[in-house]
Amino acid sequence: MPRVICTAKMCEFGPHFEILQAAGFEVDTVPTEVDLRKEPHRVVEQVQGYDAVLAGAEIYSREVLEQLPDLKVISRYGVGFDAVDLAAADAQNIVVTITPGVNHHSVAEQAFALLMGIARMTRTQDRAVRSGEWERELTPRVWGSTIGIVGLGRIGQAVATRAIGMGMHVLAYDPFPNEEFAKTHQIKLLSLEELLKQSDYVTLHLPVTPETIDIINRDTLAIMKPGSVLINTARGGLVDENALVEALESGHLRGAGLDVFKKEPLPVESPLIKLENVLLSCHTGGLDQESHRDAYAMAAQNIVKLHQGEWPVECVMNMKETTGWKWS
Repeated sequence: MPRVICTAKMCEFGPHFEILQAAGFEVDTVPTEVDLRKEPHRVVEQVQGYDAVLAGAEIYSREVLEQLPDLKVISRYGVGFDAVDLAAADAQNIVVTITPGVNHHSVAEQAFALLMGIARMTRTQDRAVRSGEWERELTPRVWGSTIGIVGLGRIGQAVATRAIGMGMHVLAYDPFPNEEFAKTHQIKLLSLEELLKQSDYVTLHLPVTPETIDIINRDTLAIMKPGSVLINTARGGLVDENALVEALESGHLRGAGLDVFKKEPLPVESPLIKLENVLLSCHTGGLDQESHRDAYAMAAQNIVKLHQGEWPVECVMNMKETTGWKWS
């Protein structure tokens, strides 16, 4: 009987158990006291001997994968795959899959929650009222402002339609833009530099690749409009956090809303925690009840399809030159 272990967040409940067990898999979960994000050295210990893993955000480096000779599939819960060494997975004939198209509405809502929280100074006002203060301050209106969307894929598009409903002017940058979507929704496609210059709010929705690591850095932050706001619900690797802190402390940026970080959980000694003009959340952008259910179902279905000889091409992130892969 093939064996699957679920290491993803909140894997104690969801449709994946039924899907996998109905297909003849033995399914286990990591002990509740084990957090592989905080204890990455325990990944090999927990995944050893399993044929597939329904994986969370834990790291699968070359060193880790070389110690997992039985592993055939890493089925990621979510759309990020930067925690997996794809070249190493290729070398060991391990298929890496993601679950596209299930959480874009959730991430878009989180992006706007952070945007509105900064725009209306929600954190500051909440603290003031709780401490008995009653200080009010004028803030720029969101309606009529300009939002720049960096990455116009499923999530960027979901942000765009919400921004249009909020009465915002929408700009977008994407290396391979969906021009039909942009034309239909009257979104102006610009270079990254022009988008940064013109936007009151910049929201990031790119994957982490060698080309996008620290795409927001001292140089690009300097280009951003004075008093603008940065929102990141994509990946922490997109932002040079030291440069961001400098831009926030200097007042060049009015604020930032961050759901993702270079290191997660965010260390308590991070200077981001001390800044009053930053709104933080714990990588919950893709987590709502519907996304949780659908992502777990798709992650389980990817494992079942691969075991049955199918190839879920839209979900597979590696093995680009491989033909005739078989579960063996």
